[in-house]
Amino acid sequence: MPLDDTILTTNNVSKTFGSKTKAVEALRDVSFSVARNELCILLGPSGCGKSTLLNIVAGLEDPTSGSVSLDGEIIHGPSRQRGMVFQSYTSFPWLTVFENVEYGMKLNGVPKAERTERAEKFIELVHLSRFRDAYPNTLSGGMKQRVAIARTLANEPEILLMDEPFGALDAETRWHMQEMLLEIVETTHTTILLVTHDIQEAIFLADKIVFLSANPGRLKTVLDLEFKKGAELKSKEDLIALPGYLECEREITALMRAEAGKSEEDY
Repeated sequence: MPLDDTILTTNNVSKTFGSKTKAVEALRDVSFSVARNELCILLGPSGCGKSTLLNIVAGLEDPTSGSVSLDGEIIHGPSRQRGMVFQSYTSFPWLTVFENVEYGMKLNGVPKAERTERAEKFIELVHLSRFRDAYPNTLSGGMKQRVAIARTLANEPEILLMDEPFGALDAETRWHMQEMLLEIVETTHTTILLVTHDIQEAIFLADKIVFLSANPGRLKTVLDLEFKKGAELKSKEDLIALPGYLECEREITALMRAEAGKSEEDY
């Protein structure tokens, strides 16, 4: 994509936790960009700082050095422009699906008629129209996560940030959620930055993979997944059947194994 399509830029982002006498360096000089309407995956071994980096983009953490900008504006703290979906379920148990989805809009002063229209639209988008009046304790894990996605999208963020959103789900539900996310991207043209540790999930979802090395997290490589360009992927089976898929999976597995080995040397 052309340079002027860039929406998010991280510029030499570093993060150190703790004091000078007991410091832990989580990230070091990480720079990459995300294009508008792109689904970018943050991938790497456990402990490489993926979630820390996502929290910095969200404005929940400040970088020790470097900066992150959205549409050219430096990020300082949380904002409605950046919607966050976590791995844990975040629905309010005392509110229905519809009330959960409209909650953020209500806080932001969106008029009732517009709230209703947008809530209905995104509830339908995540295939929960039949459950609009249900409470979260009657929903499955996948359905609860769909509520979280609908609620976040209803606030119309510039970018959707997702921290292992399907990590707590069983394998079958996870496949369905991944396929649904691609439907959402195709329908809404939402820009997404998503953290995962799952290689197949990363390849299936990503337009681009930003791979971080271990301890501290540094930019190892950026994979553009050329073999997927122009392919219409509706299911995991479509992905696995593509020429080039196995080579891509082997390349990423080798990267992961090499970096995990470095991480183990620290113990």
